[in-house]
Amino acid sequence: MKIALACDHGGYPLKLEIKECVKALGHMVVDLSPENIPGDDYPDYAEKLGKAILNKDAERGILICGSGVGASIAANKMKGIYAAVCHDTYSAHQGVEHDRMNVLCLGARVIGSELAKELVEAFLNSQFSNEERHVRRVNKVYKIEKAGI
Repeated sequence: MKIALACDHGGYPLKLEIKECVKALGHMVVDLSPENIPGDDYPDYAEKLGKAILNKDAERGILICGSGVGASIAANKMKGIYAAVCHDTYSAHQGVEHDRMNVLCLGARVIGSELAKELVEAFLNSQFSNEERHVRRVNKVYKIEKAGI
């Protein structure tokens, strides 16, 4: 898979490790934040990452900021982007399998690099289940998104 990877200054050191992890798992990386820019803003990178997925330049994304929260909020403002902060492996794979999550958000100031790598692996090794109950629920999410409320 092609994986978009982006971060602000708070996530830059972790991003370097995640980039190598994604490659080691056999995926291609689309690096949307190649430089560490002090004082940059996470919404700018969330938008770049979301556009890469929506334009089909990447299939999924990994977005990193200090807590993961701001990045997640910003990414979820884009129609078709389903982002979540995950700091446990169950959520990282279940978000894909049950909820069609396409962006994993990580908090570089919250978790260490080894856990982050486990989360990335869980996220990238998961596929949507297509079970009827999950399809039904995801379609309800799409309906809310389409209504724009």
